[in-house]
Amino acid sequence: MTSQSHHMDVGLVSSQESESEPPHKRPRLDDEHLKWDVETVAVKLKQAGLDKVADNFREKGIAGDTLTLIEDNDFEPMGVTDWTEKLKLRKFIRTLKIPPFPLLGRKVFNDPVHDHIDLHPLCVKIIDTPEFQRLRFIKQLGTSYFVYPGASHNRFEHSLGVCHLAGQLLRAIRQRQPELDITDVDVLCVEIAGLCHDLGHGPFSHFFDAFISIVSPDANWKHKDTSKRMFKYLVEQNQLTAEFEKYDLTAGDLTFIEEIIAGPHFKDVCVGRTKDKSFLYEIVANKRNGIDVDKWDYFARDCLMLGIRNNFDYTRFIHFARVLEVNDEYQICTRDKDSETLYDMCHKHQTLHRIAYSHKTSNIIQKMVTDAFVGANKHIEFVGENSKPVKMSEAINDMKAFSQMTDHVFNLIRNSTDPKLEKSRDILTNVLKRKLYKCVGQTQAKEKQMKKEEDKQQMIKEMFELMDSDEYEYSPLKRLGDHGIVLLFVDLDHGMNEKNPIENTMFYCKERPNEAFKIGREQESNFLPVLFKEQAIRVYSKADDQRSQKMVRDAFVCWCETHRYPTPKGVQAANRNIQQANEAEQEQHQQRSKIKQEQNMQ
Repeated sequence: MTSQSHHMDVGLVSSQESESEPPHKRPRLDDEHLKWDVETVAVKLKQAGLDKVADNFREKGIAGDTLTLIEDNDFEPMGVTDWTEKLKLRKFIRTLKIPPFPLLGRKVFNDPVHDHIDLHPLCVKIIDTPEFQRLRFIKQLGTSYFVYPGASHNRFEHSLGVCHLAGQLLRAIRQRQPELDITDVDVLCVEIAGLCHDLGHGPFSHFFDAFISIVSPDANWKHKDTSKRMFKYLVEQNQLTAEFEKYDLTAGDLTFIEEIIAGPHFKDVCVGRTKDKSFLYEIVANKRNGIDVDKWDYFARDCLMLGIRNNFDYTRFIHFARVLEVNDEYQICTRDKDSETLYDMCHKHQTLHRIAYSHKTSNIIQKMVTDAFVGANKHIEFVGENSKPVKMSEAINDMKAFSQMTDHVFNLIRNSTDPKLEKSRDILTNVLKRKLYKCVGQTQAKEKQMKKEEDKQQMIKEMFELMDSDEYEYSPLKRLGDHGIVLLFVDLDHGMNEKNPIENTMFYCKERPNEAFKIGREQESNFLPVLFKEQAIRVYSKADDQRSQKMVRDAFVCWCETHRYPTPKGVQAANRNIQQANEAEQEQHQQRSKIKQEQNMQ
């Protein structure tokens, strides 16, 4: 039936006349409402309790093919001025845009963490590309798999989980707050951003970040930047632009997805969405307070695979999440009674780093593998754009080469027969044979005592000066670089460096659900943390003989005493045992002397 929208005075056009409109403004051609005539539209509106709007639309000759083209700013020119009627009409129009049954092409993934993950057909199209499938071969926890046998999960399943939780959270907010006008396109964009947020991870995940910082210190590389570039590369290489348009996503929506992947604060220059939808940037990677679905998934997934109990329940946050205006921005807030639950979440972040991600053995394996990769960097090449040979460190600027790099680089080096890779091969073989650098001690540092990478050489020099020079001459340490000493400075925090993440979180209460406020640390329990960052200073010995390891340990203990750092764990116990043994020996000596004196007197 032909539309009568040409009689309207508000500038709307029918779908037959909307060829030049952006794709996201065109209704889907399989929608039943496109066949409604003017009278049917009026009947449907009356059934929805919009009698006055129905009469108004009948007068203006609005048919079904025009209905979904109406935007919020068209309401008042069309005579819809009452706030309640506006909300009802907005909801009525939105329901027409949502298909009554699941879209064909949706796919269900059986996941050990979230049970069944139901994904949009466009997400499935993205998943079924070589660039995304590459994530199947990148360990989520990198070298931690060499320590925790259960840590065999990959970036692939984590990405599916983040996509699922992003959609779950946003749909929950949309259902509770229809006035936010969260569209299907908004939900889909955020889901895609969650799905693709880790495309830029290199071999062994965060290990590759450390590798790049050594071989290209001036690059200031972040995997999020490469994730953004890889997403664009994925769309281009697999000709997915038409698929995005099929589901009403425009070039502006693609920009929005890239901005979410990059993880900006909304105050940064973002053009994908207007200010009233700034909260959409907080779902996948929340730079404001670190509370986001990325953490929720890897907390649950990593704890499950590592065999660590997870006491943080993200479903409560989803249930109580509410968007409120704060300082001219729209933020995701939660109930005041859940503030301590969020402290539990932050504590879980620190616990996972302390127990698993920064485990002393996992860290030294990462250090050894990094040394092997650095040595192999100039001798292993991948095919880049225009068939150009590209080194590992150069692949961050060439998406074709980068898409070929997975954890398989480890075996690529180890199985090579190139003489130039001999040293790197030996290091990786030692990792597999468990011939690791020995951790001889650890101390804790906080605030001004914390060290930086540039402090390592000075600390090694100071420790060397504390060693016995005669013993050193005959020790294997003399033949090893840096006197056989390896230092690792491991930062442990609650997700936002030394800051309290909860200080940047807004809350609301049951009595005033539309009023956002902060909860100060002084208002919380005194049992909660007051320090949010510390550093573990770990010392390892490259030499495998006990005498050399003792030399390094003793030098480290003396260094700690000299610079007023806590005595390393285990040293006090050892000293106490020695002292007790000495005291026992002295006591026995005194008893023997006493007995001898008594015998002489007799």
